[in-house]
Amino acid sequence: MFLRLPTSVSEAQQCLSEGAIPIGGATLQWAVWQREGFPEQAMSLRELPEANVQGPGELGSAVLLHRVVDERVPEVLRRAAGGVGTGAVRRTATVGGNIVGSTLRCLLPAALVLDARAVVLDTDGPYETDLAELIAKQPLLLGLRWRDPAVSGYRKLAEEAGGPPPLVVATAVHTTGPRPVLRVAVRDGYEVLSESVPTDGGPEQAMQALGGTAISALPVEARAVVREQVTEILDRPGV
Repeated sequence: MFLRLPTSVSEAQQCLSEGAIPIGGATLQWAVWQREGFPEQAMSLRELPEANVQGPGELGSAVLLHRVVDERVPEVLRRAAGGVGTGAVRRTATVGGNIVGSTLRCLLPAALVLDARAVVLDTDGPYETDLAELIAKQPLLLGLRWRDPAVSGYRKLAEEAGGPPPLVVATAVHTTGPRPVLRVAVRDGYEVLSESVPTDGGPEQAMQALGGTAISALPVEARAVVREQVTEILDRPGV
């Protein structure tokens, strides 16, 4: 297998047009290739500046998860990255590999409550799209962009050995519009739900509003965790 390391967007675009298979940290892809066979050529974005950015409101797809640790990114995204696998996994796995290449997509709930947009690349060039299209079509992810929330939170329940993926609840409050908005994303099994409701009436009103969304169809135990997280974030100073 020939591994290509583009250093510019135009070079990455050329790699795609020539059939190079994108990889992240290859923490999951490597096992698949060992079982099913390696491609002739692959492409890593670890040398591409646009995929390694980490600053206010943006995070590159090639950033390793163990680097997502400081206040350049919101709390919800830091905690999501810090909860992926073991330390060894986080030193190898990338943001893009987790969101696009993993069935668990541990960072997806955090990205959804940030109302993030994806900067992606195809053979026609880079463009910006929403997360729904990113997951459905899986173009090459260059990075995420968002507007920082007023506050955010994240909770991941303990994993059971051999069991289903643990429940994840991500929350964020955005105050840039005419009314504060609470965004909630829940990973239940392999499914991820995302909803948004006004927050100016406090936790109880927010929960009542969420009761009219797909969140209400979650199991009782999951809804209880959602209530705890909504109450916790809306009781914080400044919300």
